[in-house]
Amino acid sequence: MFNKNIKLVITALLIFTAVWQFTEKNIGNGIFLILLSLIFVLLYFKNEIIILAFLKLRKQDFDGAKKWLDKIKNPEASLVRKQQGYYNYLNGLMVSQTNLNAAEKYLKKAVELGLSMDQDLAMAKLNLAGIAMSKNRKMEAEKLLAEAKKLDKQGMLKDQITMMKQQMKRGPVQQMRRY
Repeated sequence: MFNKNIKLVITALLIFTAVWQFTEKNIGNGIFLILLSLIFVLLYFKNEIIILAFLKLRKQDFDGAKKWLDKIKNPEASLVRKQQGYYNYLNGLMVSQTNLNAAEKYLKKAVELGLSMDQDLAMAKLNLAGIAMSKNRKMEAEKLLAEAKKLDKQGMLKDQITMMKQQMKRGPVQQMRRY
């Protein structure tokens, strides 16, 4: 909701006020203000709008997640680098249902900016491998699948990776005919 620079200014003001409260022998007020400033430090590194969009996405509410992400007007200015990665990651996941070219653009940008969790990075690379496979770029898809498998340390994406490898062995992806 706040710009990242405003969060830093509020944190500095709260810490300054806490120090002043300590010098005035109001220890309880000072401790409370320090704890309050930690909330703004946390929100500097974990954007509240992205967290809310993640929660909507977990419930498969793509429209709700899109509404939250649309509230971020200028992601380059208002988000730190990892948050920009997650912003693009979430947009890529949502757009992948309808527009593969836009999804590829968002997911590549997310991988470039970086994601803090290996599992999220593995998921992004798995989606990119699926997009590459659907565009008949087999070498790129194999490379991305290998990277996704290496990043998936808990084995949560093992079934999806195995299924995609089996599809690659069958040959190019066939479009389903609609009658």
